[in-house]
Parts: sequence; C-alpha cells; structure tokens
Amino acid sequence: MVSDLRRGTSRIFPGKFGIVLGVMNYSEENSIWEKSILNLMTEDDREEKYLAELRFFNFLRHVPRKARPDYYLLSRLRMKTAAGNSIDVIHRMYYIYTDDSEFVTHALCLYGRSAFDLQSKSLVVNSLTGVSEELTSLADASILSRREKQVLKLIDSGKKSSEIADMLSISKNTVSRHRQEILAKLQVKNSMEACRIAKAMKII
Repeated sequence: MVSDLRRGTSRIFPGKFGIVLGVMNYSEENSIWEKSILNLMTEDDREEKYLAELRFFNFLRHVPRKARPDYYLLSRLRMKTAAGNSIDVIHRMYYIYTDDSEFVTHALCLYGRSAFDLQSKSLVVNSLTGVSEELTSLADASILSRREKQVLKLIDSGKKSSEIADMLSISKNTVSRHRQEILAKLQVKNSMEACRIAKAMKII
C-alpha cells in the first residue's frame, strides 16, 4: 500500500496475500488511510496502529535528517481474513523523503502473514544495521512541549484562543502557532482530534 502524503491519496497493490485479506478489488482512495485495511481490524487495534505510527513519526524527528530514511516501523497486527478468520499480520512501514530528507512525500506499507514470534507490538528498525528499538508509551510525554500541553489542556477545557492568551500571558498569535505545532506533532487535522489522541497517549 502506498500513501501519497502530498495528494492525500492511497492505493493498494495487492499480491497473493491480498486475496487472503479480500482486498483485491481496491482502487485509489482520496485518503492516506487505507480504509479497506483498517476495516479488517478492531477499533482498539486501529487505534494501536495509529499510535505506533505516531510514535514512529515523532521518533524520527529526533534522528539526524540524513539518517531518517534508514528506519522503518515493524508492527504486529491482528486482522480478519476474507474467510472470517483472525490472523497475526506483520506490518512494515517506510517513509519516502525528498532528496534532502527534509519532507516526507509517501508512506509505503507492506503487509504479510507473521512468520516469526514478534514479542513487541511495534519496533523501530534500522534497515542498515538491523538494530531495533521498542516503541512504547514511555516517550509519549515528550512529544509535546510543556507549553503545548498547557495550551492543549486549555483547548480541551473549552477555552478560546483569546482566553488562553490571557491566561498564559502570551499573544493570540503565539497560541495559534502552538495550535499548529500540536496538530503537526500529533498528525491530526483539528483540535478535537488532538485532544482525543493526547488523552489516549496520556499526554494530557
């Protein structure tokens, strides 16, 4: 599956495993989230997949820019097959960058039947060295800065930007800038989703 992050589209290129999952007739979709794949998982598993990808995204923010393409995300998922059976699936996700490794242009996701016992739910793997690191919730608190957490908590309590500015003794423009940073770091489109994800990750 390839997601074009600039166009906001995705497309599945099914192999034989696509027959097992029942996604052979999938065409391009106007979303970066492959709904026919997500629909094969429970709501809790979909949330876990999203959180793993968010943790991977933020992990890469702390990696030297030129080294970012060296890493991929390895996750263990549970999916329902076309026959109605639940199976373990290994998911690998790679980001494809611009030539200067500054911006992500595409996300490549590969799905296959689990051939080994992956103890962790998700790992970050360096494709050059083979060194892996488990992605857990321990680093979630560091995704947002202290000020961004303050702003998001006030947003969640129903405060408007002007009220937040007065309460924190900052300008309304600074509040807006914090809002945009929060949305970017949590990979969401609006404040409501930001609050939901931050609560799921116990950031606020």
